[in-house]
Amino acid sequence: MSTDDAKPVKLTPAPEGYADWLADLKTRIHTAQQRAALAVNRELVLLYWQIGQDILARQAAQGWGAKVIERLSQDLRSAFPEMKGFSPRNLKYMRAFAEAWPDQSFVQEVLAQLPWYHQLALLDKLPGPKTRQWYAAKAIEHNWSRNVLVMQIETRLLERSGKAETNFELTLPKPQSDLARESLKDPYRFDFLGLTDEAQERAVEDALVKHVTEFLLELGAGFAFVGRQVLLDVGGDEFFIDLLFYHLKLRSYVVIELKAGKFKPEHLGQLGFYLTAVDEQVKHPQDNPTIGLLLCKSKNKVVAEYALRQNAKPLGVAEYKLIESLPPELASDLPSIEQIEQELMGNDADTANADDKS
Repeated sequence: MSTDDAKPVKLTPAPEGYADWLADLKTRIHTAQQRAALAVNRELVLLYWQIGQDILARQAAQGWGAKVIERLSQDLRSAFPEMKGFSPRNLKYMRAFAEAWPDQSFVQEVLAQLPWYHQLALLDKLPGPKTRQWYAAKAIEHNWSRNVLVMQIETRLLERSGKAETNFELTLPKPQSDLARESLKDPYRFDFLGLTDEAQERAVEDALVKHVTEFLLELGAGFAFVGRQVLLDVGGDEFFIDLLFYHLKLRSYVVIELKAGKFKPEHLGQLGFYLTAVDEQVKHPQDNPTIGLLLCKSKNKVVAEYALRQNAKPLGVAEYKLIESLPPELASDLPSIEQIEQELMGNDADTANADDKS
């Protein structure tokens, strides 16, 4: 390389409108890269499904045993040495994938939107098609990584979604009431805080703010953090909201109050007061009514239903669980946040390499 080539190029001032054009080009290039990656993934998933179907059909029709997969693995690796994914283990997954999803149109229209290692998580960790379909749809809707998908499965998101006690049907119009109900869970899992059941309200609140990224993941898609201990001045008296969020889909503020003990009906009176203040002082005229969520350590379902029924504000009541509240077999299986972050950085690549060597 010549000396001239090594000199930095002196750029002339950009003409008017260049910066906007460059930003537009970057967006279009990024979009094209994403579409190309999705197209490659789609073809790969469909290929694996077809290979799995072929194995199933030939084993059924000709009585081939499991050893044919070992032979097929060797032959495909020899024919396509540059391709990964033809290990005996992965071929068995292809067979299981095709067996679990016999409807090719569903594979083409839905499952092909998810990477292969998402498919393996659905196969390994879920028992049947209905639950697999639900988690697959959520993974597509919220663009979950494989590790987030696994965490949502292991913390039983399906069983918890939409289970909070609410009065939304009485206080919110449809379809907002349905969306609001589905946006809340019961119980909420705060295992990532590392706190025991003896933790007080302020300790839980402090930890939730410190781990706000994980907290938002547990709350679900659409929640945006606004602040903690938010000051409300009402008639010269000061009040402080534990946690304030804004829900992008609901287009409404969400006030969250923490109670370290058992739910009491009077808790809703305080929370309803905060909702009135937020509606009057914070809410934009185009926002929907503010929603309240009371998180308590425990609750009597019937007491919560009665208390909610007599309240005119849109309120929900749910429990939260700290790490010692989990069943031992589940707590021991849950990954730490550090493990999840590490896996997000390179788990899929490592799994692919290990699988190809098997």
